[in-house]
Amino acid sequence: MKTSDKVLRVIAVFKFLKSAMLIALGVGAFRLLHKDVREILEHITEALRIDPGNRFVDAVLMKAELLRPEQIKRLGLGSFLYAALFLAEGTGLWLRKPWGEWLTVIITSSLIPVEIYEIYRHPGWVKAGVFVVNVAIVGYLIYQIRSRREMSE
Repeated sequence: MKTSDKVLRVIAVFKFLKSAMLIALGVGAFRLLHKDVREILEHITEALRIDPGNRFVDAVLMKAELLRPEQIKRLGLGSFLYAALFLAEGTGLWLRKPWGEWLTVIITSSLIPVEIYEIYRHPGWVKAGVFVVNVAIVGYLIYQIRSRREMSE
């Protein structure tokens, strides 16, 4: 297997993992419907031995209390939609299809401005790391697409 194929497979696995996490989030959101979200989060906080007096924990609990069922449904549906996109990207890349590369470039690069905004709004190492990985993926795939085009000319 060529190096370029291995890199495509690594990117595909990354997309599959993102899809799996979003599916889990969507399932979790729908399981929260018609339940006391604050009570569930308080139980999780206790189980993980997180300080309930922590201001961040308290802020999350306050926001959870305000969640309405329609918001939870939208979160679940949005998670499933994004999971489907990542699954399509991963499948196209895994099968080494040009449409998979194009789809990944289009979707991933379209989300980069949102990532920049989120990093600006709430900086964090995880967000910055995901941003760097996504920019690297887009750059690599554009390089691959251009190289293949030049070889065919």
